[in-house]
Amino acid sequence: MPVGIWVQERIIDSGRLPLFCFLVALIVTFLFTRLNVRLIRAKVGWFRNVNVGDVHIHHVVFGVVLMLMSGVAGLVVNGISADGYALSAAVFGVGAALVLDEFALLLHLRDVYWSEEGRTSVDAVFVAIAVTMLLLIGLRPFSWEIPGVQDSGWWAPLLLIANLLLAVITLLKGKIWTGLAGLFAPFLLIVGAVRLARPGSPWAHWLFAPGARRPRPDKMARALHREIRWRRPVIRVKIAVQEFVSGRHDLPSVWNTGERLAQRAKRVARAEPDRGRRTRRNRRADVHAEPDTGRRSRATDARHEPALQPPQEARHEPALPPAPDATEAPPGRPR
Repeated sequence: MPVGIWVQERIIDSGRLPLFCFLVALIVTFLFTRLNVRLIRAKVGWFRNVNVGDVHIHHVVFGVVLMLMSGVAGLVVNGISADGYALSAAVFGVGAALVLDEFALLLHLRDVYWSEEGRTSVDAVFVAIAVTMLLLIGLRPFSWEIPGVQDSGWWAPLLLIANLLLAVITLLKGKIWTGLAGLFAPFLLIVGAVRLARPGSPWAHWLFAPGARRPRPDKMARALHREIRWRRPVIRVKIAVQEFVSGRHDLPSVWNTGERLAQRAKRVARAEPDRGRRTRRNRRADVHAEPDTGRRSRATDARHEPALQPPQEARHEPALPPAPDATEAPPGRPR
């Protein structure tokens, strides 16, 4: 099927032209913005930051303005002009790209664009592109278009609530992509909610990580093993794609810090059972050896206690002469 016919049937005739314009504008603006900031960082030609006096204007400001203007314009032209509505969607995509490209700035409230935390912005853009593509090909979240679900009485809201709960559990376990994909394929939410949480997720910190109310070293060890064995290659590929698209970040790779945390957690996991056994063994030994320990301590104190010495003054004080007799007259005076 030619591309023109496919676009006409699947996008224009189905009413998805505004969504398509939004997606194209989002991708193009993001790539152009990343190219621009990389040229600014390399100080190539006339590419410079936008400054007003001493104030640096981040491009997230322009994105917020464009999103506000295009959103209001879309509300005005909706139902009046299809072309105007598609144009407003494209402008909204431009603003969304500018905002998401500095998502890390909004999250951390400091300029972390080229630091390790700046990768969060690229992740946010990738998530937005993936979700928009899934919507564009006709998928809908939470299986709302399954035949018979809408007319099944109370089953539809119950299914929606169950999907939401599974999605929240999956996201709390640190499985972001599984949770987002599960919105369109609910069976992925079941897999993500049942399987073990990632070691750095909120779920792990609450339930089994070191520092939790009831730490589980065995679970933490298994989570770290899966993270290092299966997650590390995926993270390396993702970082390579990010650096190819968005540029190289200044701080060390995420796995340098992750490896140190993993090694520390492994040491804690290994030491936790041994420390518990040593504590119980020492407690039993103290209970059985209490009387002998007391006698031995007193004997030891008596054996090593230094002998009492006379006071320093009494030992070195010279002898005083005897007091003169009261009947004797003072020298030089007759009796």
